[in-house]
Amino acid sequence: MARQVLDSRGNPTVEVEVLCQSGASGRAIVPSGASTGRHEARELRDGDPSRYRGKGVRQAVANVMTEIAPRLVGLPAIDQQHIDKLLCDLDGAPDKSRLGANALLGVSLGCAHAAAAVQGLPLWRYLGTCGHLSPADALMPLPMINLISGGLHAGENLDFQDYLLLPIGARSYSEALEMSVNVYRALSTTLTKHGFEGVLVGDEGGFGPRLHGNEQAVQLILEAIKQAGYEPGKDAALALDVASSHFYVSGRYHLKATAGVALSANDMVSTLRRWADDYPILSIEDGMAEDDWDGWHKLTAALGRRVQLIGDDLFVTNPQRLQRGIQEGVANSVLVKVNQIGTLTETLEVVRMAREAGYRAVISARSGETEDSTIADLAVATGAGQIKIGSVARGERLAKYNQLLRIEEQMGASATFAAWQGK
Repeated sequence: MARQVLDSRGNPTVEVEVLCQSGASGRAIVPSGASTGRHEARELRDGDPSRYRGKGVRQAVANVMTEIAPRLVGLPAIDQQHIDKLLCDLDGAPDKSRLGANALLGVSLGCAHAAAAVQGLPLWRYLGTCGHLSPADALMPLPMINLISGGLHAGENLDFQDYLLLPIGARSYSEALEMSVNVYRALSTTLTKHGFEGVLVGDEGGFGPRLHGNEQAVQLILEAIKQAGYEPGKDAALALDVASSHFYVSGRYHLKATAGVALSANDMVSTLRRWADDYPILSIEDGMAEDDWDGWHKLTAALGRRVQLIGDDLFVTNPQRLQRGIQEGVANSVLVKVNQIGTLTETLEVVRMAREAGYRAVISARSGETEDSTIADLAVATGAGQIKIGSVARGERLAKYNQLLRIEEQMGASATFAAWQGK
């Protein structure tokens, strides 16, 4: 069964419950992005302006109840690959736009939760079996913490979308989380000291101050790291989510927060290279636009040996786009968002492809999130090594961080933490 519920922005989304004959059940809620790639699987919205300003998902819910559910009744919930293939075939559209990727993903993840319950396994253990992984492959991830937001996540006060913390000096997940909270609190004090009082937070919990330019965000975070008692570059480093597709127009990168300059691909690469030279920046996401493959080649040649270069809008958790990236040697990491592709099996395939090609996989939440914590279990099960949830504020973010604390406790002495290994 399915229903319409609300996400962290108060927009409707799909929740699915899967009931098994044994009495076991599973439930999943589908997230939604604001900064979406052009090549993502398509969520289905009603478009009726009289209800939730057109953002309702009653048709996606109806598709679960009337088209999908009758085809699943009687199937074993543990046959995840068969269920996911059936979902893709039933939709029939390459971008899952007929039934809606939000309808398909709710069912796919709901079945995984139900199957874990049937087998009496923690979700992370069950997801490992779906990906043909053993418990020994499980790994507590290094969190990538949102500290300052711009772009579409915070009123476009900065061009770059997220400025993030990498607690690289941590020796365990719980220590990494504590370090992140310490820096987040120190950043609040730092912002007040510089005259940015009463700053609101963005969609993912990062602060959204109206700064004087993109680079000032980096400088303020470095000051906060020191104030929290850590050494930049040793205990804590930085990551950027540039989300450059959103300011890429007619072949140029338009930086409104930097005197309105319009940069060529070469200039954009030079800017990011200078930042990586001047600051302890170890990871850059979507440094070039989603279809600027030539720009991605240039960025990878300039920084690919020393910086984690993540493709989000570039790859959109799509096996075909990731395969092209691997063949052409662009980027060296992929951001993994379950709702970009629409089923659990396809998500696990992307993680497998990345691993075999020597690319990193970073499991990620969306800006429109929910209390569903599935991605925490997914990050552990796949041994991805990194997770990008948002900041250490807002309940939909903390649901995932807290689930990771529970998993770390369940794993006990066998818990292995994915310490930063460098690029």
